[in-house]
Amino acid sequence: MQIRKFLFPRWIFVAICFLSIFSIEVSAQTISLKGEWRFKIDASDEGIPAKWYSSTLPEKITLPGSMAENLKGDEISLKTKWTGSIYDSSYFFHPRLAKYRKPGNIKIPFWLTPARHYTGAAWYQKDIEIPVNWKDKRVVLSLEYPHSETRVWIDDVEIGTQYTFVVAQNFELPSNLKPGKHTITLLIDNRIKAINVGQDSHSLTDHTQGNWNGVVGKMFLQAGSPVYFEDVQVYPDLKEKSVKVKIELRDRNKLASNGKIILSAKSFNTKDILKVKSVTIPYQLINGTGMLEIDLPMGNKIATWDEFDPALYRLTATLLADDGKKDEKQIQFGMREFKAVGRSFEINGRPVFLRGTVNNCEFPLTGYPSMDVAAWERIFKISKAHGLNHMRFHSWCPPEAAFIAADLTGFYLQPEGPSWANHGTSIGEGKPIDQFIYDETNRMSKNYGNYASFCMMAYGNEPRGRQVEYLTKFNNYWKAKDSRRLYTGASVGGSWPVIPNNEFMVRAGARGLDWGNKPESISTYVKQIEQFTVPFVAHEMGQYCVFPNFEEIKKYTGVYRAKNFEMFQEDLADHDMADQAKDFLMASGKLQALCYKNEIEKALRTPNYNGFQLLSLNDYPGQGTALVGVLDAFWDEKGYITAKEFKRFSNSTVPLLKLPKFVYTNNETLNATIEVAHFGKAPLTNAKISWQIKEASGVILEKGTFNQKSLPIGNCIQIGDIRFSLNSIQKATQLNLEVSINGTEFANDWNFWVYPAELLKLKTSFYYTDQLDEQAKKILDEGGNVFLNAAGKVVKGKEVVQTFLPVFWNTSWFKMRPPHTLGILCDPKNPAFENFPTENHSDMQWWEIVNKAQVMNLEDFPSGFRPIIQPIDTWFLNRRLALVMEAKVGKGKLLVSSANLSPNLKDEPAAQQLYFSLQQYMMSDKFNPRYEVAFETVKDIFQSPSKIQFNTFTKDSPDELKPKPNTN
Repeated sequence: MQIRKFLFPRWIFVAICFLSIFSIEVSAQTISLKGEWRFKIDASDEGIPAKWYSSTLPEKITLPGSMAENLKGDEISLKTKWTGSIYDSSYFFHPRLAKYRKPGNIKIPFWLTPARHYTGAAWYQKDIEIPVNWKDKRVVLSLEYPHSETRVWIDDVEIGTQYTFVVAQNFELPSNLKPGKHTITLLIDNRIKAINVGQDSHSLTDHTQGNWNGVVGKMFLQAGSPVYFEDVQVYPDLKEKSVKVKIELRDRNKLASNGKIILSAKSFNTKDILKVKSVTIPYQLINGTGMLEIDLPMGNKIATWDEFDPALYRLTATLLADDGKKDEKQIQFGMREFKAVGRSFEINGRPVFLRGTVNNCEFPLTGYPSMDVAAWERIFKISKAHGLNHMRFHSWCPPEAAFIAADLTGFYLQPEGPSWANHGTSIGEGKPIDQFIYDETNRMSKNYGNYASFCMMAYGNEPRGRQVEYLTKFNNYWKAKDSRRLYTGASVGGSWPVIPNNEFMVRAGARGLDWGNKPESISTYVKQIEQFTVPFVAHEMGQYCVFPNFEEIKKYTGVYRAKNFEMFQEDLADHDMADQAKDFLMASGKLQALCYKNEIEKALRTPNYNGFQLLSLNDYPGQGTALVGVLDAFWDEKGYITAKEFKRFSNSTVPLLKLPKFVYTNNETLNATIEVAHFGKAPLTNAKISWQIKEASGVILEKGTFNQKSLPIGNCIQIGDIRFSLNSIQKATQLNLEVSINGTEFANDWNFWVYPAELLKLKTSFYYTDQLDEQAKKILDEGGNVFLNAAGKVVKGKEVVQTFLPVFWNTSWFKMRPPHTLGILCDPKNPAFENFPTENHSDMQWWEIVNKAQVMNLEDFPSGFRPIIQPIDTWFLNRRLALVMEAKVGKGKLLVSSANLSPNLKDEPAAQQLYFSLQQYMMSDKFNPRYEVAFETVKDIFQSPSKIQFNTFTKDSPDELKPKPNTN
């Protein structure tokens, strides 16, 4: 074998050596602290007196991570001291729930169950090696997202304490620290102490992420120049096509120094990369500090940032000291102006409508927020796929990764101070929280203020105390300090006092559906918002509940378990309905989606309405388990509505239908008005809008096209009217009206129903009665058929309040405030509905039948018994309910309705039609009930109350149920 000798030219060899040395030097500037740490719990607060920082801690733990993730802390028990309010204590006392209170089978309904729970002090310790070449450098220990108060020692020297929920905690190490081995010791305490932000604040409550202990983000030591950028803030000016850069410089040694600052910038996510001519300016430090303001022209062509084109720039600020010291900082920013102009929001001079959701800090795999950009990009992209463009963070501020991702995605954010100052605390009364709110929001502005997505800010959620005085000063402080975003004192319900100098309102009051009356699509929220002169955003819109998805349980593979779901699932089985769980989910989900559609459309057709914040697009697993999302806590679809379907009524452009009702008779004419809400990137020129009416089978009955029209940016854009005579409809029919903007994705549709005005008069072969009397019993005993109209007569089930709307938020948190049901479930193929077209869930034609109708509790009925129409109960009680049912009784057959169905109905075409369909069914050979039920069992529904009655065992109530005093 011939061996060849390859000789490198000397210059290549030298270059490789130089690059290797350079790489080591660069990488040596940062030392990661991820990995194994030593650990010890300090439940008795003995660590400081015993100088644990001078000893070697005995246990091991992995960071980043929480104690719970590392299975450190206490087992969950009935004595666990949770952080969060509990307004329904029935779990602790009710005999029905006793089995879930036994050791080994602890299952709590309030929130998700962590692997371990601990509040108190815990110690973390790691040995480090300080490199020789770090001499004379400024060395910083950076801990991203510790929870929450952190004290730090380097060897035996305590170097500081920090307490924040909103930013990384940075500790400067002593300047005389020698190279070699050292020990870092952390004491982290997650108790609520002197500074009380509120036990239900989403920054720390067990309702959401959990009150965990640990460090979960980046962890490193970094060495840099002793002369450095303390802060760089970028203020865009679109009119002048420039940015003002405000710089704060520091010298660790507090010396005087001179040098120069070089600023350069370029776009990095645009099709054409835009480079900005650099600017150089001298600086001078006196006593180690210096402030500069530098104007940086961005060039004649600038790329602006918004939801449609999230163009971003990266500013590089370089400090070159005369003595050779160097520091560099890179800042991501966007050229945008988010303003309130009169009663409207504008982004870069264009009106914008905020279609938002509330982020409640639900992270069921970790128990703490995602710390990586990709995870947040997924959340924002899913939200955008549902037509949203905005997110509020309820009483918490997300980590930096969320701002980076929102910038890249094009999403408008409203982070908040980490406080819900209501339960156990208050603002404006001289408590430590008063200053802490200023400290925290200043930290937020300093660390995240350059991100284009950071458009709005509030102190936090629904406070108590001297809130008007405090929040007015808070608004004034921030409006004077930083004009890059808009400020509102707090996000509040409708009974909270108005803060007069809010730049926008986030309030309840102008939300909800008035479905105590007949559903329509004409009404607006104009009256509710006419008092406001600034943009209005609906606070926590929606909150329509859906039945739990028990298939979700298997997803909880991380630090949390869905013991609440397990409990509800077992209780459903105990009530003989385990096989109906999926049907309950899908049927209640369809009603939930219908409610969201109608409320969002109502907001979109309201003049001067500027946005909504759903609570929320995904489920909230706390406060008694609030299943209000069309997505689960993992941001995954549940199966009853897709993102594409949701986006039809929640988008930048939405066709809208104004209709006085959804149920008609065939002697009427459908008179509809079409509008469009258009908040797109630009006006739509010469838009061609078409419509069609079709049957459920797909057969088109009528269609048309409106005259071409340019659509300006705004809502209430009038398109035209549709008139459609219904006299050709001869039988009960479900129809669908669809409106589309041709050549675009924008389309929307609505179901409506047409029934015969005159129904065939039937000579019935059954006995109709509104009393289960001796005559009814006699007929049944003799083999006859009976229709019992039991409306208003129910005793067993009288406590269950049913409306057309589903449960709000959840019945546990609101102490069983009605309504208690989640819509209805039925089988469209049941011959009882042969003359009453329906799907398996509530829709508009059911309103006059279901709304405020009594339900029957079938707790004593045979196993497996299923009614024809079954109201879906709140999952906290899982009562087997009926609205219409049938049974073999004696030798005869009985059909019972607790909805008012009778021969004497007037102006209720859907109820008349359902009664007609049931009559036809009872007189057909298909009327053959499956189950036999004793007459006395049926009669007991009208005599005896339900065996299980709800009792919260708790006197305190959530804010929404408390009378509101006038506070200043």
